Amino acid sequence: MATVELTFSALPAHVRTARLVATAIARRTGVEESLLDEVRLAVGEACSRAVEAHRAHCPGEPIRIELRDDSGRFEVTVSDQAPSDETLQEQPLDLGMLSDSFMSGFGIAVIAGLADDVEVFPSPKGMRIRMSWPAAMNGHPSF
Repeated sequence: MATVELTFSALPAHVRTARLVATAIARRTGVEESLLDEVRLAVGEACSRAVEAHRAHCPGEPIRIELRDDSGRFEVTVSDQAPSDETLQEQPLDLGMLSDSFMSGFGIAVIAGLADDVEVFPSPKGMRIRMSWPAAMNGHPSF
């Protein structure tokens, strides 16, 4: 399993860089060309949501992205450090049970429609969005 980690300041211009890096690594790990737009859009949506949250709550803290290939999957995790509801536990949300306002407000519905598998982990210390797509086992796993 190979991993690339990227951190960036909460600036909208850096979202484009994150999308480009994710797309390049997805291609290299063997994600089908037909899925690369979905990767680009989902990563962009997750990073844009994190930038917006950081700009409102903690503009000096970096946003973290982890990209990995793992057993035929390309996985991206976008983590922010913006505080959220104190009652939230760090466990996956059931995306089917979220309210429409929550889904539209954070773009989670868009991400869920683009990625093959999505998990959202909210906590008082921030949010992690993990998304993945199938990748060819014969891709180039060494980044």
